[in-house]
Amino acid sequence: MFSDILQSIGSNAWSVFLIVLFFGGSVFVHELGHFLAARRRGVHVERFSIGFGPKIFAWHGRDGVEYRLSWLPVGGYVLLPQLADMGAIEGESKVDVGRLPPIGYGTKMIVFAAGAAFNVLFAFLLACLVWWVGQPTSADLNTTKIGSVLPTVTLPDRTVVPSPAAEAGFRAGDVIRAIDGRTFSNWLDMKQTLFSGSGRSADGRPEAVFTVDRDGKRLELTVHPRLSGEDGMRQIGIAPAEELVIGAVDPALLGHRIGLKPGDRIVAYDSIPLLSRDDFLDHLDKNRAHPVRLEILRGTERVELALPARPDRADLADLGLKRQPGFMLIHPDPVAQIRDIGVMTFRLLSGLLNPHSDIDVSKLSGPVGIIRIFNATAQSDIRLVLWFTILVNVNLAIFNLLPIPVLDGGHMLFATIERLRSRALPTDFIMTTQSVFMVLLFSLIIYVSVFDVKRWVRDVRAERAENQAPAAPEAAPATRPATR
Repeated sequence: MFSDILQSIGSNAWSVFLIVLFFGGSVFVHELGHFLAARRRGVHVERFSIGFGPKIFAWHGRDGVEYRLSWLPVGGYVLLPQLADMGAIEGESKVDVGRLPPIGYGTKMIVFAAGAAFNVLFAFLLACLVWWVGQPTSADLNTTKIGSVLPTVTLPDRTVVPSPAAEAGFRAGDVIRAIDGRTFSNWLDMKQTLFSGSGRSADGRPEAVFTVDRDGKRLELTVHPRLSGEDGMRQIGIAPAEELVIGAVDPALLGHRIGLKPGDRIVAYDSIPLLSRDDFLDHLDKNRAHPVRLEILRGTERVELALPARPDRADLADLGLKRQPGFMLIHPDPVAQIRDIGVMTFRLLSGLLNPHSDIDVSKLSGPVGIIRIFNATAQSDIRLVLWFTILVNVNLAIFNLLPIPVLDGGHMLFATIERLRSRALPTDFIMTTQSVFMVLLFSLIIYVSVFDVKRWVRDVRAERAENQAPAAPEAAPATRPATR
């Protein structure tokens, strides 16, 4: 199992480099924020470490600070003995804290918040870069229009049940505007909003209210999602609207003879809007003995072409057509990128804390899951690596500001309590609390990493099976997942 993962990473030195640069860089930026704020505010800095635990190597700078790389790559720390006693986690301080001047409440809050602030600043700079170079996506992910309503969905135990969307009356062409009053801008955000939902019917079933636009009217459809797919997430059985743009035409075959040209976009067939490539190919297959009327968008001109009966020709390859890849570049506003990721993070956190939702900690990703996605994006497009790094930094900022002991938000909580009670909290209480929550945090990381490893192995084996399968015609559309 682990050999599959190591082979996935090790086979691509570029992936390793990008993982170290951007994942390690995100941790470094966070700790750099604490370091620079502490130096600026006159706080004694004893150690700057990337990772926890025993050191791999270390050196002392001219400023007297020990810089080190440690064995547990699940974060990092800046040892600030005047601000917090974290000896059980970060190692004992070698200075006499009693001889150092006390630190005010304002300085504590600035230093503790600086790590998250630097993550957000780093994310914003990367978001500006993404806005400039563009973010790769596809037309079907950059929409909320339904392309097809699946008749069934598959549960984690492989049971096939009727599609909740079909039962609720969803139709191809519906445009989803909101779920339970929560808005979004694309298909992935829509799915995450559905996953994090906490609506329940009177009999305890998952429930969600979709706001959709249909034929110029706004409707509300109540649906009862099923926990389906490999990870048992809320799904209703819908697929996004797709486009079919012709990339090339074989001059010797039928597509060329009827007048199709590279760049043509097939928008309808027999007066049926083309929202799903699979549905279009099914229509061609079922109507081989009959002509099919195609409506084409060629630039800004709308053209009609007649596809004659074709007893032996059913798919794009038979017609001599090659589909143009559906990827496109968008240039999202930097502020909007940060805002949208922040909104989705808070929605997922609220779902995690809500007992009525179906999200639990097994659905989270730890360091292994983050490296898995970095590896996948690195092998695809470096611009996706930039986008994912933005997501990681915004999530790091939000997570570290949670009022949980051992996190920055926990330190800020303790400092605020001390300010309100006008005296310090007992040292034993703080040390015990920090130690307990550190054990809980590492236990959580190990727990979610088990599921991260399973997902990674599943992805590697699926990719290997796809590569070993007989080659499909180049023009055939990629097989889509059976449940959504």
